[in-house]
Amino acid sequence: MKKIILPVDFSKHSEYALETAAALAKKHNSQLIVMNMLELSESIISNSSSDRQNEMLFNLALANKEFESFLDKEYLEGLDVVPMIKHHKVLKEVDAVAKSENADLIIMGSRGHSNHDGIFTGSNTEKVVRFSETPVLVVKGKNTDINFDNVVLATDFSEESIPAFQKATNLLGELASNVSLLHVNVPSNKFKSTAELEEKAADFFAKANAESWKNKVKYVADYTVEDGILNHSKRSGAKAIAMTTHGRKGLSHFFGGSVTEDLANHAKLPVLTVKM
Repeated sequence: MKKIILPVDFSKHSEYALETAAALAKKHNSQLIVMNMLELSESIISNSSSDRQNEMLFNLALANKEFESFLDKEYLEGLDVVPMIKHHKVLKEVDAVAKSENADLIIMGSRGHSNHDGIFTGSNTEKVVRFSETPVLVVKGKNTDINFDNVVLATDFSEESIPAFQKATNLLGELASNVSLLHVNVPSNKFKSTAELEEKAADFFAKANAESWKNKVKYVADYTVEDGILNHSKRSGAKAIAMTTHGRKGLSHFFGGSVTEDLANHAKLPVLTVKM
């Protein structure tokens, strides 16, 4: 893992995410790109008047000063940390930067839904999860244990999710010491018998060239996929949850709603999302 992107708004949730990112960067000898978005409007950027230009320069100077204080942490010593300031609060820009930098992972915090501004509101975290082609690790609080010795990877065994599954298992091979698969069977028209599930899983693993995972699957039944994942993760003592997604279309196709975004927003555990 060569590069990690970390969007920050200088809040305590930024610091939680920074500490987690720093621990992972140190473990994997990764460059850490710490990114702040100024939330400047197009009118300020495009306007050539001296007042507008002075306002932009003031905001830049303020961000640089905050960066200097924010990055003054002992646990960052010895790391390759690159501060980056972007002009807009456009959350698609996070993924654009990750792509341009060829980053392996985006890490961001979330404090759940809030009426306050800042990138660490739940709704903004959901948007990054929805749009990002780069895997996103969402953390909710102070989390210095980055060994992830028990990770639950939820999957729907759909053929279209195979590329995301392969991407997720490759990344988790670096991040986690133990990964188990989970499939949630819900009481709907998508409900399947045990025999049907095993047949679907066997076909999935054969097409994914991943037969070694066949004995690492746990099938659970619950009223919703989200409940099934959260309840199983609690019972099994999971340290993190991982999910493969297809964006809005795929989520609606299988989950009947944005389960990945809901989990990223509601789960207390770190949540890794990997989009096809």
